[in-house]
Amino acid sequence: MVALAVLLAITLVSGLTLFLYNYLQQGKTADVEGPAGLSTPQLKVRPDDGESKAVASADRKGAKEPALVKKQSPEFTRFEYTYHEIQRPLLANLTNSRKVMQVQIAIMTRYDDRVIVNVKKHEFALRSVALDVMRKITEDELSSPNFRKELAEKIRKEANATLEKFEDFGGIEEVYFTSFVVQ
Repeated sequence: MVALAVLLAITLVSGLTLFLYNYLQQGKTADVEGPAGLSTPQLKVRPDDGESKAVASADRKGAKEPALVKKQSPEFTRFEYTYHEIQRPLLANLTNSRKVMQVQIAIMTRYDDRVIVNVKKHEFALRSVALDVMRKITEDELSSPNFRKELAEKIRKEANATLEKFEDFGGIEEVYFTSFVVQ
């Protein structure tokens, strides 16, 4: 009889826990009241990032900034990653050297397709700024353990600055090398 009561209590507690967890997961949005009772847009927390950043889920009609693309997931909110590879390789001479560097890059974004459309639209300008970054590299920098990560970050920053100049929004979150040769 005691074992039956313990089993019933465990079942009841676990069922109640699952019900409350699902109920709380559905309530991830909340209106935040600002000064003087003004309401602000709803905020959604991205639990998969491990960060406390918030993404505005307000109506984006008329907004110049692309919206993040949500990935369907029953457990929590995730954002879909979109990749685009620049088709032709980039080839540049190293500074004060006879060596050349040839790379092929791909970009990643979690924003909607407007970022990819903007990258395709301004591919010539993006190739130009990437080549400018590459031609400033010296032979000594090649031996750095974090050289490729640092180069990718420099290219990302310059590419976003170019897109912001022409389209008022960058949106490139990562730059990856799909091919990397130094001769």
